[in-house]
Amino acid sequence: MKNQDSILIFGSSGQIGKSLIRKFTKNNYRVIAVTRSIHRKGYQIKTQSNYGYLDLEEINSFNEANISRLMGKSSVCINLIGILYEKKPKQFDLIHSDLPSLLSKLASKHSIKQFIHLSALGIETAADSNYAKSKLSGENKVRQNFPKAIILKPSIVYSIDDNFTTNFMSLLSVLPVMPLYYGGKTKFTPIHVSDLSSIIYDIVQKKITGETIECVGPEVISFKEIILKILNSIQKRRLLFPLPLFLAKLNAKLFQLMPKPLLTVDQLKLLKYDNIISNKYKTNFDLKMDANKKFEEEINQYSFNWTSGGQFSKKIK
Repeated sequence: MKNQDSILIFGSSGQIGKSLIRKFTKNNYRVIAVTRSIHRKGYQIKTQSNYGYLDLEEINSFNEANISRLMGKSSVCINLIGILYEKKPKQFDLIHSDLPSLLSKLASKHSIKQFIHLSALGIETAADSNYAKSKLSGENKVRQNFPKAIILKPSIVYSIDDNFTTNFMSLLSVLPVMPLYYGGKTKFTPIHVSDLSSIIYDIVQKKITGETIECVGPEVISFKEIILKILNSIQKRRLLFPLPLFLAKLNAKLFQLMPKPLLTVDQLKLLKYDNIISNKYKTNFDLKMDANKKFEEEINQYSFNWTSGGQFSKKIK
């Protein structure tokens, strides 16, 4: 039986998924959170929910029978599943294109009221990136299978649970120098995870369908400015230097050999392109969904973990 206030979330263990669980359950929505490993992720996911409002399901992402069973119980489906690098060939296509295609087909079959698919900002211009091409393919398949789907295209999403600001804080805490790829000129419009969660919540509340929305924060910041703000926040000084492209490629080839790559060749390609609004689609601001959290103010809330002395280095006002 379909629950009219039940939200089905794929990708529930990531920073956006956990934030959405907090947001929806706090407002009396039942959430079905899907994970591939309850043993590894279950406890962490459960701590995000108001008691009694969360059902945790462990299924393989491509198990069609189980997905259909969960779709039959839900009125809204949100797909957050994505990867930043490939561990195996064609993994981008599998996760960013084939899986959204399957989910959107089943959402249509079960007459889901809203299917919300998380894509990425700026992928139309990054034609030489496998990540971007797979994301764009996923958007197209979702739109074909579920014409009234909502496709969200956020810029960098950050928080204490991210793999962006926290990785740079860790690196800049120990490295004496920091390379600037493409001169550090690439522009971003970072959005805090709580702002993005509020946007998704408002989309569900307002029953919006059929839109492609670029989700951005209030500031346009260059890569160099991001690094400088992080350095200021963790109270460090480091030498920043522009890295020639041939050295950057060599750097990326070495980094991508790591179990959790700091940088891959494909990510280096993405860094060529600005991550700002395209003016092709509506933004969250166009739809009166503000995202007002400013980058430096927010990272200051958790950067003390990377300062000398930790939390005891925080200034008392």
